[in-house]
Order: sequence, then C-alpha cells, then structure tokens
Amino acid sequence: MPDLFHTPEARVLAAMLLCLIGAGVTVALDRRRRLAGWFSFGLVALASALVLSAVVEVLRVGPGQHGVTFFALPPMGFALRLYVDGLSAVFLALISVVALCATFHAIDYMVRDVPEGSGRFYPHLLVFIAAMFGLVSTTDMMWFFFIFWQMMTLTGWAMIRYDRRDAAHQRAASRFLWMMQFACAVTMLGAAMLAGDEAVVVADRALMRFDFDAVSHQMPILLARQPGWVGLALLLFLVGFGVKLGMWPFGQVWLPDAHPAAPSPVSAMLSGVMLKTGVYGLMRYFLWLVPAEALDRYPAGGWGLAMTLLGTITLFSGTWKALRQEQTKRLLAYSSIGQVGYILMALGLCLTLVKDPTPASRTLAAVALIGALFHTLNHGVFKSLLFLDAGSVLHATGTQDMNRLGGLLRFMPWTGFTALIASMAIAGVPLLSGFASKWPMFVAGIGGRQASVLLPVCTVIAILTSALTLALMIKFYGAVFLTRASDLVTARAAGSPTLEVGWKMRAAQASLAGLCVTAGLVPLLGVRFIERAVTASPQGLATLLTAAPGLNGTANPGLLPISGAAAYAPAVVLAFVAILLGFTTLLTRLGGSRRRIAAPWLCGYTLGNDSNRLAAAHYYSELHRAVARLSPTAGRLPAIPPRRPTPTTETAPASAWLPEKN
Repeated sequence: MPDLFHTPEARVLAAMLLCLIGAGVTVALDRRRRLAGWFSFGLVALASALVLSAVVEVLRVGPGQHGVTFFALPPMGFALRLYVDGLSAVFLALISVVALCATFHAIDYMVRDVPEGSGRFYPHLLVFIAAMFGLVSTTDMMWFFFIFWQMMTLTGWAMIRYDRRDAAHQRAASRFLWMMQFACAVTMLGAAMLAGDEAVVVADRALMRFDFDAVSHQMPILLARQPGWVGLALLLFLVGFGVKLGMWPFGQVWLPDAHPAAPSPVSAMLSGVMLKTGVYGLMRYFLWLVPAEALDRYPAGGWGLAMTLLGTITLFSGTWKALRQEQTKRLLAYSSIGQVGYILMALGLCLTLVKDPTPASRTLAAVALIGALFHTLNHGVFKSLLFLDAGSVLHATGTQDMNRLGGLLRFMPWTGFTALIASMAIAGVPLLSGFASKWPMFVAGIGGRQASVLLPVCTVIAILTSALTLALMIKFYGAVFLTRASDLVTARAAGSPTLEVGWKMRAAQASLAGLCVTAGLVPLLGVRFIERAVTASPQGLATLLTAAPGLNGTANPGLLPISGAAAYAPAVVLAFVAILLGFTTLLTRLGGSRRRIAAPWLCGYTLGNDSNRLAAAHYYSELHRAVARLSPTAGRLPAIPPRRPTPTTETAPASAWLPEKN
C-alpha cells in the first residue's frame, strides 16, 4: 500500500482531484475574474505536471501490470480502476499541454470578452479537464465511462452556452448536449452487449464484468460463437465515438455551431482535445480490445476499409464546407472535421493492413498507426493555436466576420505570426508539423495497394484535399491579416499603434507555435514518442504492430525509406530552401534595381473604403458560383452589402503608379 500513491495511475487521480477541488474554490471567486484565472492556471499547471510525470514514467519503464483499483462495488460491477499504458499516455500528454496553454490564455480573455462572472466558467473548465483525464485512463466501459463522459458533456454544454444573451449559442449547446448523450448511450449499449454476466478472473485477478480486460479476455469466444453480435457492438462503438470525433455525417450536425459559440479558450479545448477522446475510443476498442490470437476471426480488414472510406469522406466534406465559411471560428470548426478525417482514415489503413500477415503489410500498418497518433498530437496543437489566434482577433476587433476584418498583421504582428505558423502547419507545408504527420499516412496508403486498391485511391484524395486545405488557410489568413485594413480595423486602431493582445495570450500562442515548428523540423522526436507509446501498450493487436519488422527503435517510419517508399528528410529540405532564398536574394541585389512603395490608383476613388478591398467573400467566388450552377441545393455564399465608393477630390499623380524611367 505505501507504494500505491507513487504509481502513474495515482498521479492521474491526484490531478483529477486537484481540478475537482479547485472547481469548488473558483465558485467563490465569481466576481474576481483575474484572481480566478490565475488560481485555475496554477491548479492546471500542477495537475499537468503530475500527469506528465506519469506519462514520462510509463514511456521510460513501461506500464504497470494491472493498473490500480481505487474503489469497487462488486455486486454492481462498479469499479474505479485506472490504467495508464502508452496509448493513454499519448492522450494524457495532449490534454495536459493544450489545457495549460488554453487556461493561461483565458486569464486575460475572460476578463474583457465575456458578459458573465468567472463563477460560470472556471469551475466548468476544471471539471471538463478532470473528466478528460479520467476518460482516457479508466478501464470501466460502463459506469465510470458514463460518469466521466457526463462530466465532460455537461460542463462542455455549460461553456458553449456561456453567453446566455445569444439564442444561437443556446441552440448550439442544446444540439451538442443531445448528440453527446446519443453517443454515450450507443457506446454503453455496445459495452453491455460484450460484457459477461458476472466477474471474470484474469491472471488470478477478479475483474468486474464491464472492465476492459475482462471484456477483452472473452472476445475470442464471442468472435467464435457470436460474430454477428460482436459486429453489432463494434458498429455501435463506431457510431458513438464517431459522433464524438466529428465523423461524417454526425460531425456536421453539432460541431460547426458549438465551437464558434464557446469562449475561444474553450473552443481550443473542444477541437484540440475533446474530439480526440473519440479517436482514443476507436483506437482502444478496435485495436486494443481484440487479442492478437483472435485476429483470424476478427474482420479487421472490413472495419478498416469502412473507416478508410468514412475518413476520406469526412476529410473532404469538412474541408470543402470550411472553404465556404466567412466566420473565423466557424471556418476553423469545419476544418476540424476535415482534419479528424485524416486520423480516421489512417486508423482504417492500420486495421486493413494488420490483417495481412506479411511483414511488409504489418510494417505499413504500424506506420499508419504512428501517423494517426502523430497527427492526433499535431492537430491538437495547431488547431488549438488557430482557435486561440481567432480568439485574440475577436478580443481585439469584436467580430468573427472575416468580411469586416483585414490588415491585422500590421496591428497584431505577434498574433499574425503565430497564425501563419499554424495555418501552414494545418495545410501540410513541409518543415512544419502537419506535413510530418501526414507523410506516414500517405506512405502507408500508397504502399498498401496489395491489401486493397481502395487504399491508394483514398490516399490520393487525401493528398488532393491537402491542397484544398492550403486554399482554405490562404482565405483565412489573407482575409484576416493581409489586404488593406478594413474600416472596422481602422476604427479600432484609431489613436493606438497596436491592437495586439496581452503578453499572457501571446505567450500561450507562442508556446503552441513553437511545438508546431519543433515537430516539423525534428519529426523524429514525435515518431520516437509514438513508438515508445505503442511499445508500452502490450495488449490486443498492438502486440503485432510492435513486433513489425523495422519498428524496434532503429527505423524511422515514414521518414526514411521503407520497402522502397519515398524519404522525407527535413534537414535536406531546409538546406535546399535556404540555398534558393540565398540565390534569389543575391540575384535581386545584382540587378541593382530600386524599390518604391506607392499606393494603388483606383480610378479616382478613395482608397479608404471597404468596397475597394479584397474580402473573404471574394475568395474563390467563381468556383462557388460554378458549384452552385451544377448543384442548386449547394446554395450561394452571402454577398457583401454593396457600398457606393466615395470619389476623391484629389487626382493621383502619374508618378505614383507609372513605371519608373531609367
């Protein structure tokens, strides 16, 4: 017993208790928002330190054999048993990092940008964080799964409807609540279908009937005797966790309205980490629940192809609909659907390839899983950063409407710089994190053609959708930070040289931007982290993946050649880009030309007018019109209200815009 509280599981429980106790304390700090913010940040920092120390221990020495049972009621099959293995460690690390940055960002954000006191924000946020810690470490597939899910759902609902004055926020919160309750119900029904009627003895341990290990122990018998029953339960898991992660068609029902309604630090948590609990559930139940010896009776290939197709539809539909949005956080919410589609597709690739016993297929299956987990971490970081940047823009301008924004890079250079890093990362630009995690997926998909011809086809669609993501982020960044300053931005900046947010908000954004750059320039850090995590998860089909040739810590999946696959070496790419930049700089200087900065002449009309400015509605407008003509049900983008340009009384001199004579 003395060593009980030195286990990774005990540290996770201590972190959860810290957040829950702190939630009660912050209720008393309702009208002292800044003090409540600092207090909450201190608690989250301490909780994150405990959790990250548990993660480090698990990856360094491996997980414990049995986990730790803190409370049990055997007659009800009710037990709080926590178990932190490598898979849990990945998600615990992501939750800790994003929660720390979002809470620090909220200290200033919640002081000015919300109408209510902090008593309705920080208690819910702390319980929300504690619930996610519990959800990814509990082994109870029924009772404590329900408790932690409800804690996360109800606090998320309360934070989405934080601004009670807005009826749209209330509707978005209600839709979120009902979709999460539906997801919880079908997932619990799937667990009830697989659980036995009484406790199970596994390795001389009596486990409750709903314990994950107990259900896993019975899976070979169930697959042999009742394959249809097991298939129905797995379908319920796919639907339940698919709703949570935003899978097509469920994600478009609740996600695009919920994320913009919540305060921006909460939007970062919802997209960055809450969606990933659905990813965790699919990985845990489809890869870790079935023992390796039952693979011959488990239709992993069929489930894999279904997930690959659903992931491909999700990533394309989410990204395409994001391209049509003109509100910052709504655009980012739709793009979250697209990005989790990549993760779902990669998980499908893994399941499809692991069914093939050949060494090459097993290696590619492991590469696909590494890509899925790596992209889970990267998306959690850069999407959280984008929502924090959007929150800073909202904090400075008071609007999410990109048609009313523009030219903010001049007034918010730090926010603009971190938003540029995040935009390039999510678009998959080389040397940043998004490209590093998409690359293993593409390697596995193209190389997995021997398992199914659908794998390379879906991979090509995913590659093309990355180009669509780049177009999307050009629209987002160009409409918000580039072009001339809009009338709104000009009015906000009147009498002030800057609209930049405070140092705490900037520090949170800079920390996440640094992770995007580090994971892009040194992706082997992320790959090694994922490899260690998978190795520290010795259960289910993961045992086959850790034994795959070349994945014993000496190879670099998706980064160096595997069975003739293309290689990605960031140092070589960086050196090549540096050489090109140096050459173009030298060539420009050798030309000896002089540069001038002159305002454009707009046919006699004044420059300071929104009607003469490139706005969000103008991006890809011809493409949207073509789609509308082909599919009238697709609708048209709302047009910017026309404004009559104001004629200027001055005539621009020809020297301002005519070519200079030599």
